[in-house]
Amino acid sequence: MQLSDIDYELPERLIAQTPIEPRDSARLLVDQGAAAPRDATVRDLTQLLCDGDVLVVNDTKVVPARLHLARSTGGAVEVLLLEPLDDTHREWEALIRPGRKMKPGEVLYATDNSEALTVLGRGTKGDTFRVSFVHDDPASLIARLGEMPLPPYITQRLDDSTRYQTVYAREAKSAAAPTAGLHFTPELLAAVRAMGVPIANVELVVGLDTFAPVTVDDPRDHVIHTESYHVPHETLNAVQSAKRVVAVGTTATRALESVGATGQTSGRTNLFITPGFEFRHVDVLMTNFHMPRTTLLLMISAFVGDRWRRLYEHAITQQYRFLSFGDAMLLDRRAK
Repeated sequence: MQLSDIDYELPERLIAQTPIEPRDSARLLVDQGAAAPRDATVRDLTQLLCDGDVLVVNDTKVVPARLHLARSTGGAVEVLLLEPLDDTHREWEALIRPGRKMKPGEVLYATDNSEALTVLGRGTKGDTFRVSFVHDDPASLIARLGEMPLPPYITQRLDDSTRYQTVYAREAKSAAAPTAGLHFTPELLAAVRAMGVPIANVELVVGLDTFAPVTVDDPRDHVIHTESYHVPHETLNAVQSAKRVVAVGTTATRALESVGATGQTSGRTNLFITPGFEFRHVDVLMTNFHMPRTTLLLMISAFVGDRWRRLYEHAITQQYRFLSFGDAMLLDRRAK
């Protein structure tokens, strides 16, 4: 493979800056194999699901992870919480900017001059740090001081932070949203259940490395990030007995296929899905449109082959909205 195999020209005007209202009015590009794709909306999903399907969603919740703090000298720093390192969510791996002179043991302060975080040392990567909240209730401080960690390509202010959360989000752990799930409303979920399609949950803690660009000449040489995941036994049972498994998002797909590849229902996954990968669980994938030269687009290429280009070309021609707040597509890897 070459980097050009997962590259395309994304017009800046198509990068969605704000979420659409209502959520399920987003457009949905339906993959029909060799036939021309169908233009639909997310609320049409009830017409596209079948008897025997199971819909699998990633119920992770986004942490308002961007904290504006200060050093004892008064210098401003921005801390971006990436992933909790313990069950109490007191210790985190984080990015600190600027962090070049940051020393272990240094305390960072909130806007009211109260102690907020202690820097413990370097993290698992060269540019990250391990930090610990000073007090025993980190959730309340994060809720009070934190901002949603929107991707850098979204430059407009988000007035309603709940629009960067799925309506079924549970435990706050992730540094980014599982964006395909942002299109669901409680009414749409109820309609799916009413037609007899069960909705099963997985958890995959989404890290910022999910969106990191691939820079090596052969994308398969990219060093894939790891993420924490958990697939409940009842979800695995539902998946194994379903006629079709419809995964909402690349993160739900990675969680399910990690079980298929390792046999482990929880842990940290370094699964790298590239063309030639044998999918063991997921038959249909609902996903947003992704940045070029990313591992996400590599997974799409593995799922539907080269026809991803025709789908993306159609979306660009028809002015679909791209990336986190954009529209979605429904991919069927068995479509003829």
